[in-house]
Order: sequence, then C-alpha cells, then structure tokens
Amino acid sequence: MDVIYQVLVFIHIFSAILGMGPGFILTTVVKSGDTMTELRHSYAIRHRLHIFVMIGGILLLVTGLLMGAINPYLFKMGWYVTSLLLFLVALAMGPFALTPKSKPVKALLESHQGDDIPAEYYPLAKALFRVEHIENTIFLIVIALMILKPF
Repeated sequence: MDVIYQVLVFIHIFSAILGMGPGFILTTVVKSGDTMTELRHSYAIRHRLHIFVMIGGILLLVTGLLMGAINPYLFKMGWYVTSLLLFLVALAMGPFALTPKSKPVKALLESHQGDDIPAEYYPLAKALFRVEHIENTIFLIVIALMILKPF
C-alpha cells in the first residue's frame, strides 16, 4: 500500500504542476492582444491551456481523495480538510462565477467586426480577470497549506 501511496503523491504533485502552472498565466496570455485578431488568437491559446488546467485539476482532486482514503487520518488534519474545501470552492467557481463572466467576452469575440478592440471588451475582461485572480489566490493558499501543513 505504501508504493501505491507514493505513486499517488507523485501523480498529485505532477498534476499540480501540469494543472495549476498554466492556470496562473491564463489572464496574462490574453492581456497581450492589441487587436481583435491577436485577442482572438490569445483566447484560443488560453482555451488550449485550460485543457491542461482541467485535466490537472481532476487528477489533483482524485489523487488527493485517494490518498485520504488510504490514510484516513488526513481527514482529521486541518490543513488537508481546509485545502480540500478551498479546492472545491475554486472548482465551483468555474461554472458559477467564471462561466457567467466569460460568456459575454466570448460572444463579443465572435460577433465583433473589424480589428479594433471595442470599448465594451475592457470592463468585461476586467470582471473576468478579477474572478480569475480570486481563484488563483485560493489556489496559492491551497499550495501553501499543502507545503507547510500548518495545522
């Protein structure tokens, strides 16, 4: 069982790098667009990176829960339970906060004619990026809890 646990730890850490790493730059990728063509391309790249984030996030949750199933004492550790709850909150932000903020941006990218970036894009993007920064902050807290195991 110890070997299985060590494999899960390896997959868990690898998934954090694979999934969370790209997640921290999703906002940065689209901030570099100066024209609609560049912005559309940036959002296409962002979408491809988001696939890694989703796969990594699913693997993180599954391996974390499996490690808890193998060592149930983890469910009594404050850092583990807090990390798990924060991670679930961050995951829930996808459909409940990020999707509603990203839909108007996507619609604008699809419908706007011309290469100029319309003024209405900026407040929409700002609102989306604000939610993403909150989510990234939650993930940084989770990472700190996983490393430090403070309680």
